[in-house]
Amino acid sequence: MRAGIVHVLTEAGMDVVGVAGDATTLLDQARRHCPDVVVTDIQMPPDRTDDGLRAAQTIRETQPDVGVLVLSQFLEDRYALDLVGDRADGVGYLLKDRVGDLPTFVEAVRRVAGGGSWLDPLVVQRMVGRRRAARPMDRLTGREREVLGLIAEGRSNQGIADALGLNLKTIEAHINGVFLKLDLEPAPEDHRRVLAVLTYLRA
Repeated sequence: MRAGIVHVLTEAGMDVVGVAGDATTLLDQARRHCPDVVVTDIQMPPDRTDDGLRAAQTIRETQPDVGVLVLSQFLEDRYALDLVGDRADGVGYLLKDRVGDLPTFVEAVRRVAGGGSWLDPLVVQRMVGRRRAARPMDRLTGREREVLGLIAEGRSNQGIADALGLNLKTIEAHINGVFLKLDLEPAPEDHRRVLAVLTYLRA
């Protein structure tokens, strides 16, 4: 699978500067090359449990300019939450089944490399489906939830408008409604879009 991913990325015009077969080598390669993005599996040697995820978290903590895209064969939203942590920039979580969808996979890599985020739609849907009492997310309408879900996938306002077949001003109104209902007031030190996504993921 590593060889296949290297081939796909190279064919897409990207430079693959290193390949790692275990979490220790992955960390070493990331420190040595400081790439735009690291693509890693969750399960890697030596333990073959969540070594790749833990390595990805270490890279995000110690090399914040390096994007991290984690591949998983499991639909586990807790992995996505652990990976995102307190910031949603430069991070992605993609089910391995999506790697076969080459345009989607390449777009995810490019977006994360550029400082954006990409969360697998199935993981997002699972998170949205979880209901808890007395949470801020309960204040949102169905359409506002849908818009926030697309924000969590890394879509721009125009991308959301295109996906839902709505005009840009309507999308902006829905996003403002999300900010209002989640009590996210404008502040120079905060990025409300990221905070809204984090609230969405934790819910």
